Amino acid sequence: MDFLKQNSIVALVAQRLSFGLLTLFIISLLIFIGVEALPGDFAEAILGQSATAETVEAFRQELNLDQPPVQRYFSWLGGFVQGDLGTSLANGRPIADLLGWRFKNTIFLASIAALIAVPLAVIMGIAAALYRNTFFDKVLSMTSLSMISFPEFFMAYILIALFSVKLAWFPSIANINEQMSFAAKLNAVVLPALTLTLVVMAHMMRQTRAAIINILSSPFIEMANLKGLNRLRVVVLHAFPNALSPVINVIALNLAYLVVGVVIVEVVFVYPGLGQLLVDSVSKRDIPVVQASGLIFAATYILLNLIADILSIISNPRLRNPR
Repeated sequence: MDFLKQNSIVALVAQRLSFGLLTLFIISLLIFIGVEALPGDFAEAILGQSATAETVEAFRQELNLDQPPVQRYFSWLGGFVQGDLGTSLANGRPIADLLGWRFKNTIFLASIAALIAVPLAVIMGIAAALYRNTFFDKVLSMTSLSMISFPEFFMAYILIALFSVKLAWFPSIANINEQMSFAAKLNAVVLPALTLTLVVMAHMMRQTRAAIINILSSPFIEMANLKGLNRLRVVVLHAFPNALSPVINVIALNLAYLVVGVVIVEVVFVYPGLGQLLVDSVSKRDIPVVQASGLIFAATYILLNLIADILSIISNPRLRNPR
């Protein structure tokens, strides 16, 4: 029985991994096709109208634009797999060097937001389930619905107006560099991290509440109540562990959003992350950087979704203890 159980879990995990790789391949193809479909000639757009035909043709050969699209796609994808992301057309620097520091900044901002949002969301979800249908629960529900309804840029500008312009507590521009201390970086990213926290925390809190309330109607919870166990103990020690699968899934999905959904927040706060680099590269028509940034965002999102699926499979009591 244990052997069959382990085989079942391994088969599900392998299936999710294969689907993830297939999805990443399809997304890479869509990114390449989307860039190819852009109007105009990249070489002429970069060199300008004053460039001669010979110069444009030489530049096209340098960019391998004279090759068939299929050959260029597999050459680009093969280089990406090997860690060769190419060279930026805007400044001639290796794209890996440009993306390394920017991606680290994006992960730093998303991590700070996650460290705040996840514990608060779980605690508030447990509290809402514990006191469901009370005034406290209704206030949390209305507040979370409001947070979900507001777009990121609106929330960001509200926080800037309040904490930067009116109170002057935090800077409105989250400009960080490698020479800054950890405390200085934290002070600089307070507002963008708070923006992301408010956006994702509400969804995680509502899902946690719904998952726990669904478990509370189970027979073993009714048995625990009949034994006279404290309600807080029933919710925390009995209901919550059995609601981990959907809770872990929604937390991992929101963590994926924190990484790939920071583009708007980074632009609003002029934060030197991967999202800001992507927007700047689009305006400069720096196509290799746009392709690499888009594929890194896609790979990160797919990886975190895979982690969510795997953790949901492992934490599912029906799969861990099949009958």
